Amino acid sequence: MNIGVISDLHVDRYHNDEINETTFLREVSNEVNRLSLDLFIIAGDVSNNHVKTHDFIESVEMMTGVKVLFIPGNHDFWNFDDDNKSSWEIYDYFKQQPESLLERPYIINDEWAIVGSPAWYDYSFANEKFSYEDLERRAFKGGHWQDKFYVDFKISDIDVANYFAALTKKDLEKVKDKKIILVTHVATNKKFRVSMPHKIFDYYNAYMGTTKYDEFYSGYDIKYSISGHIHFRHSFIENGVTFICACLGYRREWRTNEIVQEIRDAMYVIQV
Repeated sequence: MNIGVISDLHVDRYHNDEINETTFLREVSNEVNRLSLDLFIIAGDVSNNHVKTHDFIESVEMMTGVKVLFIPGNHDFWNFDDDNKSSWEIYDYFKQQPESLLERPYIINDEWAIVGSPAWYDYSFANEKFSYEDLERRAFKGGHWQDKFYVDFKISDIDVANYFAALTKKDLEKVKDKKIILVTHVATNKKFRVSMPHKIFDYYNAYMGTTKYDEFYSGYDIKYSISGHIHFRHSFIENGVTFICACLGYRREWRTNEIVQEIRDAMYVIQV
């Protein structure tokens, strides 16, 4: 079975004749078909609106005939079209969708399963020189972490991180007899941090990932760990787990000007 993985498409960021939402839909679908995928996983940040995100996922399924699975990223909670849904209501909206992995592991076969969660940043990736109070402000050197304005779970980031980690553990328990592909949006391994010292990311690494999943890698038979969020592409093996970050990212971060090439370079294929 060929399983394709990508994240951080941000399909609603561009609105011109060259790149727009229709372009993303066409080229992502073309790549899914070109690779003859049996299953396609999107690890969050499809768009800045929950309805638009789900519409895109449904459209990829219709255009390719391939099953799509997803978990939302922080941007998918932003609700730019402002229909007054809270962050928790958006979470519930995603949980109800048939393609969602939220609190619902996907059984591939007798041997393999997929577990998914947004996860959430817990500030543990930041330089230790910053206090909790410093990081909780989500503001540094004249800039702001934009979730401060667009996501509100009504509890602290640490509490959100703990909550999602607890849900993930429940899902892992459901499939503890299988080999597991774990899908999160934020990173769960500090090797995905921006290298420090860094004048900006000493601080902003706080919002890149979580260490609350560390124990899961020794407690369950996780073979692959997929994440996004950090907007670079990297994979490595650590203690028998293949860690994958398959971000498409923003156009200014691309190595070329060609969306077809960038989607091709970002897509990671797992064979099970």
